[in-house]
Amino acid sequence: MSLTSLEREQFRPASRVASQKQDVWSIINEAATNSPTQPIINMGQGFFGYNPPKFVTDAAKDALDKVDCNQYAPTKGRPRLKKAIAKAYSPLFGRDIDPDTEVVITTGANEGMLSAFMGFVEPGEEVVIFEPFFDQYISNIEMAGGVIRYVPLEPPKNGGSEVSSAGDWTVNMEALEKAINSKTKMIVLNTPHNPVGKIFSKSELQAIGDLCVQRNLIILSDEVYDRLPFTPFTRMATLSPAIAARTLTVGSAGKNFYCTGWRVGYLIGPADLIHYVAAAHTRICFSSVSPLQEAAAVGFEKAEELGFWEQSRKEMKGKVERFCAVFDELGLPYSKPDGGYFVLANFARVKLPEDYKFPPHVAERPRDYKLAWFLIMEMGLAAIPPTEFYTKQNMWMAEDWLRFAVCKEDDVLEGAKERLRGLRKYMS
Repeated sequence: MSLTSLEREQFRPASRVASQKQDVWSIINEAATNSPTQPIINMGQGFFGYNPPKFVTDAAKDALDKVDCNQYAPTKGRPRLKKAIAKAYSPLFGRDIDPDTEVVITTGANEGMLSAFMGFVEPGEEVVIFEPFFDQYISNIEMAGGVIRYVPLEPPKNGGSEVSSAGDWTVNMEALEKAINSKTKMIVLNTPHNPVGKIFSKSELQAIGDLCVQRNLIILSDEVYDRLPFTPFTRMATLSPAIAARTLTVGSAGKNFYCTGWRVGYLIGPADLIHYVAAAHTRICFSSVSPLQEAAAVGFEKAEELGFWEQSRKEMKGKVERFCAVFDELGLPYSKPDGGYFVLANFARVKLPEDYKFPPHVAERPRDYKLAWFLIMEMGLAAIPPTEFYTKQNMWMAEDWLRFAVCKEDDVLEGAKERLRGLRKYMS
């Protein structure tokens, strides 16, 4: 059956999706599928290479035997999970969190952030984000009709020539102030940061928070890697009552318990803000997967007493150190993360063959895409080109870098290191 061009015109897609180009994930997956070097070692997308802890998977299996856990969860989340989150975070926030009014469970942290944008951003209102950014922020804000203002984090001056700290990436407060105007509704920040690994310092957060109080802005603080800090970690919502009154904190049970496919996220914040996040969430997906909420509740109830948080943090820090040893060996600069599980490494010393044939959709993109494609095709190792997390005018900042996710088994990390050693013959 075919349609005339006039009939097809009636089916034209909405502008909010029609203009979206092929994304980095599909390009990297395409390369991985077609690579002559198999099996691919995938250190691109940030999914875990191992199962959640047994006390969490056992809870998931038990939940499937409970009738109520197999039916719709309440829109704002299962009561047990909201109570467990409130109990786990109240000491960290320095106040009692009300599980009924100050917590909402969402279908992953990403849907939670979409709900926050849908709940507060009117078409034409502006949202400030720091660059580089998690790419989903962009589409989520645009879906709500928001306009994005970008403020680049300033990388360390020596980052391209020697090992540096993610904490050395700095906020230009003057640029941030200039990005705010009468249309600005919200600021989004991510700490620990993806892809940089930066933990915003207390003084940086205080300056940002005070500015938001002064300009009466909502703060969306994406803290999904909050259980993986390697340096001192401050939560935005703890800085002052005035800052807390405008801060929505985003969390992820999937990140916390190594189960990103479960899609269990949550937001914590003042009741008058959570109310409208929950209202938008209801319209987007009504409720989130019920049995896995119950399992996540058990996770939060037992994690502290079992020493899981500290074990998780130590293991991930060890994985970062284990993997980065190969960059020391090769003499490639990298950024030591303050937290999370991403590492940025600089490949300026790697010289790609001048006659190498890249497909057109890679050849037209910045150098990091070519590096990523070459690494997959020739070494069988997948990483993410971080220019995807920049606006066009600032892509130059990242064109020699690649992002690696180290949340994999140690033998996988060792395999990845061995493949990276194959780059020696391409290095100057």
